[in-house]
Amino acid sequence: MQSLPVVIGLLLANAVAIYLACEVFVNGVEWVGRKYAFGEKATGTILAAAGTALPESVVTFVAVVFGVSAAQKQIGVGAALGGPLVLGTIAYAVVGAMLLLLGKRGAPAALRDQDGHLARDQLWFLVIFLGKIGLGLVAFAIKPWLGLLFLAAYGAYFWKEMRGGDADDEEGEALEPLKLAPGLADPPAWLAVVQTLAALVVIFICSKLFVGQLDTLGPRLGMKPQLTALLFSPIATELPEILNAVIWLRQGKTRLALCNISGAMMIQATVPSALGILFTPWLFDGTLIAAGAVTAVAVAILLIAFRLKRAGPGLLASMAGLYLVFGALVVGLHL
Repeated sequence: MQSLPVVIGLLLANAVAIYLACEVFVNGVEWVGRKYAFGEKATGTILAAAGTALPESVVTFVAVVFGVSAAQKQIGVGAALGGPLVLGTIAYAVVGAMLLLLGKRGAPAALRDQDGHLARDQLWFLVIFLGKIGLGLVAFAIKPWLGLLFLAAYGAYFWKEMRGGDADDEEGEALEPLKLAPGLADPPAWLAVVQTLAALVVIFICSKLFVGQLDTLGPRLGMKPQLTALLFSPIATELPEILNAVIWLRQGKTRLALCNISGAMMIQATVPSALGILFTPWLFDGTLIAAGAVTAVAVAILLIAFRLKRAGPGLLASMAGLYLVFGALVVGLHL
């Protein structure tokens, strides 16, 4: 059995490995976006978001399709609810905290420039999310087939983003050299794809190890395994998206950071949910209802703030408070 210092050391080592892999990933995905003329918005909302959300979607797929017990299938349902909760609270809070910490003068203006796009994304998400929460409260015969509607919803979002036509609306200056070819000013597209996929594999492996160590840490600190899984595992699984945002903010690319989070939220609201609805009863207990309620409140606040152009760094940073509210609700329900 591993000692507490060893568990903490492995957690930190995996976190560093994930961060370094994310550095390579964002560098590669920017070049892929440039080579295939996706534009920054589509690069963030589609390419980067789909890449970093893929591991969680695979975990949900394995849990709900191949799980042999109701408890295993419930893990997949919890993942489908936990991801959007973390992205809508912690991820945006990290963006706000980073903007405050970096003190970039153009940050508020960059936020205002994205208000319209982000408000639309929050509205899309909220409508879809409320639909999946409503399905989790009722049981009827044809409910599994409604999972296909969520896949169709992401298809519509994908189509909308890919035809957005913002390729000329780029943020920042020339891209940093591709990590695999630092001496080439114009690396081949295939090399950018290889770098992106390789970094994604490392992110997936390290994220799985990180979650495993986190599950080990909970009991060592006297916490019930269920509490650890509900409160901390979703943060761990969304760590790549959060670290991508940190890296892009550090580079002054606020647009990419925000698009990555909003795009990941759309994937988390549709693909894992579709799998859960298709392959499980999709019925929520008190904890999952609490997660859904807090997520809906967070997204409603963001929607109003973006629409009124009041989404400053301070307000985004304060979204972490809603995750603390969720934590208090979960602890209260389990006590």
